[in-house]
Amino acid sequence: MPTIFLSPSTQENEYITGGNEEYYMNLIVDAMVPYLRANNLDFERSNPGESLDEILEHVNEQGRDLYLGLRSASSPMGENGQLQGVNIYHYIYTPIGGERAAYYIAGNLMEIYPRPDLVNIVPIDTREIRDTNSPSVIVELGYLGNPEDEMWMKQNINMIAKNLVLSITEFLNQPFKDINV
Repeated sequence: MPTIFLSPSTQENEYITGGNEEYYMNLIVDAMVPYLRANNLDFERSNPGESLDEILEHVNEQGRDLYLGLRSASSPMGENGQLQGVNIYHYIYTPIGGERAAYYIAGNLMEIYPRPDLVNIVPIDTREIRDTNSPSVIVELGYLGNPEDEMWMKQNINMIAKNLVLSITEFLNQPFKDINV
């Protein structure tokens, strides 16, 4: 059975529309659970109090078929609230797994995000992605400080969760089973 490691944000960055990043990313992961189970996908998830070192150690204890981090994007200084969009990151130097997963995720998020032209795939070299021994992707589901992005995330938790699990099943070359049928 394929195993997915889910890493919702541990950052308590406040949303201008109320709540914080850690809370909402965990709600999305919670909503993914029934879809993962329906699709016979085993999963583990990080705990809110874990450091990045602890998360990476846990991920690398066993082989995983995909590491999926969920975050909100931060705007550069002086641009808070002005940027909008979804960013999907994969490790720049190992395109086989993470890049392929990023393309499935991006393609499916383009179907549900209000501005598909703002769904971006970004190759990157960060420790969180580089130091995992599995295909790894980090998805930033919108920008902190952008009320449209924050409200989209909050109002579409189940749709985002379903979409991400659909992307995982496509990445793993498995049929998708909907729980709402």
